[in-house]
Amino acid sequence: MRRTGFSDGCRVVVEQVDDREWVVREGFTYTGGRGDVFEVYEGMRTDFASVPRIFVWLLPRYGRWTKAALLHDLLWREHAATGRMDWIDADGLFRRAMRELGVPFLRRWIMWTAVRWAALLKPGGRRRWLREAPRVLLFSVLAAPVVVPPAAVILVALLLFWLLEALVWLGLAAGRLVRPPEKDLNPPELEWTTG
Repeated sequence: MRRTGFSDGCRVVVEQVDDREWVVREGFTYTGGRGDVFEVYEGMRTDFASVPRIFVWLLPRYGRWTKAALLHDLLWREHAATGRMDWIDADGLFRRAMRELGVPFLRRWIMWTAVRWAALLKPGGRRRWLREAPRVLLFSVLAAPVVVPPAAVILVALLLFWLLEALVWLGLAAGRLVRPPEKDLNPPELEWTTG
């Protein structure tokens, strides 16, 4: 029986590039069920798990699933986006890798559901999408009562904070008209993703 999973002793070693991207500094491999070997190589860029900001309370960008998230970045960016692999297969490997890393059942299926929805936005991402649609819909319905109310509250809080930050910034900027600036004044940013 062939061995699947991540290479022995692999670890996540990265360096921050900017607010959203990191670069892998120590590569590792993942062997899939058919014996395909995928290399998360040194120098590859990643954003870890691409989780919208309003959901990071439930699904942080990194955790037990970090290696699977790096693998998924590789699969989406360099295999599915170039047509060497279907999006659905990349997402299936992501779910499998999370299982092998010990990510609890419901969390990994919710994360898989999220990437299946995101695949709809990719060129060719609709190919074979209906095949998994019943499971995507099932886990969407299961998660919605727990996920949507807090996400709505967080969305409103983020918008209110951005508005408050903008008002303070405008007040400070108005004061600059009267006297020369002593320090840089950074404008507020409304961010939908974590960074």
